[in-house]
Order: sequence, then structure tokens, then C-alpha cells
Amino acid sequence: MLAHEITNAAILIEDEQAVRMAIAQTLELGGFTVHACGSAEEARRWLQPGFAGVVVTDVRLPGRSGLELLAQVVALDSDLPVIVVTGHGDVSMAVEAMRAGAYDFIEKPFAAERLLETVRRAQEKRRLVLENQRLKAVCTSSDIFALIGQSPEIERVRALIRAVGPTNADILINGQTGTGKEVVARQLHMASGRKGPFVAINCGALPESVFESEIFGHEAGAFTSAQKRRIGKLEYANGGTVFLDEIETMPLSLQVKLLRVLQERRLERLGGNEPIAIDCRVIAASKADLLQLSKKGHFREDLYYRIGVVSMDLPRLAERREDIPLLLAHFVQGAAIRYQRPVPQWTPLQMARWQALDWPGNVRELRNFADRLVLGVVEQASMAGTENTSADSLPQRVEAYERMLIMEALAAHEGNVAATAERLGVPKKTLYDKLKKHQLSTGRAIE
Repeated sequence: MLAHEITNAAILIEDEQAVRMAIAQTLELGGFTVHACGSAEEARRWLQPGFAGVVVTDVRLPGRSGLELLAQVVALDSDLPVIVVTGHGDVSMAVEAMRAGAYDFIEKPFAAERLLETVRRAQEKRRLVLENQRLKAVCTSSDIFALIGQSPEIERVRALIRAVGPTNADILINGQTGTGKEVVARQLHMASGRKGPFVAINCGALPESVFESEIFGHEAGAFTSAQKRRIGKLEYANGGTVFLDEIETMPLSLQVKLLRVLQERRLERLGGNEPIAIDCRVIAASKADLLQLSKKGHFREDLYYRIGVVSMDLPRLAERREDIPLLLAHFVQGAAIRYQRPVPQWTPLQMARWQALDWPGNVRELRNFADRLVLGVVEQASMAGTENTSADSLPQRVEAYERMLIMEALAAHEGNVAATAERLGVPKKTLYDKLKKHQLSTGRAIE
């Protein structure tokens, strides 16, 4: 379960005992835990920052009034809903309370259903506020480019980042669309310790007519519309990293110029004669096989070997299915914050079914799926074309469910095979066979 359970709770302040007991009974029958108090002073013990419920208070109280209590609550936690109960002649007070930050007011006498409906709405608002606060604490800015997963495939990527990240080697990242090439590039940049910027360039999105100017820059007067000097991306990234995404789309005429720059670490702006030294690391990414393209004459072979000093191959999502629960949990948390919606929940059987899908769009497709899940617009039809045709068979479903149960048990016992086998009621050897069959890793040394 991803979302924290928040028990329905209410702090009730009412000085008339009979009325207090009647309201408390109404709320308790409606599923609320009620802290009933006869004064604002008595309620102080329950009023704490982060209280997960709702405050219901009468306006006229002995000692501190309901409006004074409201001011205290707003100062303590402005998002804590306060419902003010007013007498027949206190409507002006109710208006004053709303202006002071009350969630709503109810005028006496009132029907029990009216009170309960208002308190439930306030409770739902409180739940959403607390959930979003929790998610914001979890989803820090550094998580945006986090490398999520614990599979052997993603651990190999992490190990390579640790090995080559702190070096100056130029790197080629190979991977299908949506496998996280830019995420890995940013991880390499962070591991490098470089203080300069990370500059991402989508080679496939730049028209050939402006490509050279964007990459290398230009001097004033270099062409008709060049009214002033422009610093190119390579020069701008001095001291940092340039990420050339979809480098396979770079025009051949510019590939030779890029090759020379990479070899000499100097460039000349378009229309200029002065060589300019640059200090930037180049990370290229491609969804195509550059070596095959070079053999067909569609990519320069010498550039391929220059940018591919180190080559990294990113796995498809279908090759790291055990990471899908972690990835989906991460994405729905971010989506819940963006859309101001609660975090959805799912069953192990649903997750097993999602893990059985092909996900041709890889991690990007899963992220879009998380958005739809949070928005509540996921339909079976929306998965058409992404599901393995054999996934509907009974053996496939059974295997997917078995895989999910093993993963959950391993996670619960931190990869301890003996404890996991005992939990699942199978011998250790059987569990090892199933781990091999489902391509699962315990994350531990062999026991």
C-alpha cells in the first residue's frame, strides 16, 4: 500500500454536555474517532501540528472563544480544517470566522447528515494535504534524475557510472527510446564533479540550417540574420557536460566538424577564425546501432570510435521487470503532487499483470501510465498494443503472480533466501530454482 492510511479523526469543542454527546455520537457512527472537549483549553492537548483530522468547534465557549481557538489553529497549522458551529444569531460571527480561515460553518439547529457530510469533506481535504506534504518530502529535486531500480541490469549501469563518471572519457549511451539515456547522462555528469552546466541537445530536433550555429556558435555578420555574436552549446558548457541525444540524426557534414572539435578540444564559431579552447565532456546517446549505420555510410565511422571511448548499453524495461514496482511507485508519487491527487493503490495481482506487459515505450511509457493511474483514466483498452499476446494465458498469469509473490517476500526479508523460503513454504533449493527461472536477484552474496 503506497498511501499512508489516515484514520478519520475529529476534535470536538462544545460546552453543552448534551449537545457535545449528540455530536460526538453522530461523528462516531460516521466512522470518526472523536476527542470531545468542553473548552478550548481542554482541546489544547490534541491540537498538534500534523494532526490528521478535523476540528469542530462552537463559537461561544467558556474562557477562550471559538474564534480565538480558530486563530490558534491557523497559527499552528493553516491547512488544518476548522468547522465552526454557530447559534441562530451568530451568522456575522460565522462570516468573520470564514474570513479568518475556517473551512466552513454550520448554523444551529442542524441535521446530523449535514454535519457529517461537511466533516467528511474536510477530512478528505486534510488527507490530501498531508499526503502531498509527505510526497513533497519524499520527492526531492534530486529524485527527478534518479536512477531507480535494484535489478542486476540497472546495478551494472550504476557500477559503470561509478567507474567512468569521475573520468574525462567521452561516452556513448545506447538504448531504445524511453530507457533513460538522459537520466544516465545526468548521473555521469554528477559523478564527474564538474562545476559547469549540463547542456542537453536533441540533435533530431534541430533543423540542419541552424545546427552548426547552435552547436558551435557564430560571429556577428556570419549570415544575414546574425546581428550579434552567439555562444554555441559546446562553448557554453565549458567546465561541464554536453549531452548529444539522438546523435545518429546529426548531418554528416557536421559530424566531421564535431570530430575535429573532439580531437583538438578547440572550435571556431561560424564566421570566425579564432580557435577557442573548450573544456567540456561529451556524452552522446543513440537509439540506433551506430556501427551498423557507419557501415552503410549513414554515420562516420571515425566519429563513432571517437565518441565511443566508453559504451554503455541500457536495458529495456522488459529486461528489468523487477524494477517496475519501484519505478511505478516513484512516478505515481511525483504525479500525485503535480495533479494534486491521492496516491493510487494496487493489488499484487495487478502489479504482476503490469509486469507481464511488453512496455515498448520503456520507462517513459511507464511514467505516462503512472500519470493516467493517478488521474484515474487507466482503461484496459489503453493497454492495447503493449501487452504480450501470451500474457492472457493461464500459465503466464500464474508465473507472473508467482514472480510477484517471490519478489515481495524477498523484499520483506531483505534478500534472505532462507527466511524467504520459510515464508513461502518451499525448500531453499526450490526457491533458488525459481529465482533462476524468473531472473530474480536477492541482492546478497550466495548463501
